[in-house]
Amino acid sequence: MGLTGGIGSGKSEVSRRLGDRGAIVIDADKIAREVVEPGTEGLAEVAAAFGDGVLRADGSLDREKLGSIVFADPEKLAVLNGIVHPRVGARVQELLDDVPAGGVVVYDVPLLAENKLAPTFDLVIVVDTADEVRIRRLAENRGMSEADAQARIAAQATREERLAVADFVIDNNGGLAELDRQIDEVWARLTPG
Repeated sequence: MGLTGGIGSGKSEVSRRLGDRGAIVIDADKIAREVVEPGTEGLAEVAAAFGDGVLRADGSLDREKLGSIVFADPEKLAVLNGIVHPRVGARVQELLDDVPAGGVVVYDVPLLAENKLAPTFDLVIVVDTADEVRIRRLAENRGMSEADAQARIAAQATREERLAVADFVIDNNGGLAELDRQIDEVWARLTPG
């Protein structure tokens, strides 16, 4: 199933807590970072395509530098996606191949609604949190200014767009006890018997 939520919604916390309950969590962003770590074929191919200027002194990928190149040029973004996406897909398939029969797989996809991926999942869980709560969390937990937090939220799907694709909604406007209660309810529905 797919799990999504806007920036600052607490999606990562829900993902972690589902993992604690036994779900196999596949984090798309984490895998995308792994396939271009130092020493990987993915990083070598990125450097070959975009030049050594996208590498830091320690040999790791300078994501900001690469981002400034690819997000300004759709053709270069397509080149990057052609390098990264097949590797992510292959790694995801490896993880899926290792799932035991009856295992619950949660695919943590930040931009699920934006990329219209809901139909590719049996079920979609949306972590829903009011924008003002998200802004406060981003300021407190990530040190973002209110303006930066608002801009990041505005760049993503609206709450309404995410809720429109939800099979399950976890309201994360409260505390951790309430969050756990809702996760337990969803988990019980996912693992009947």
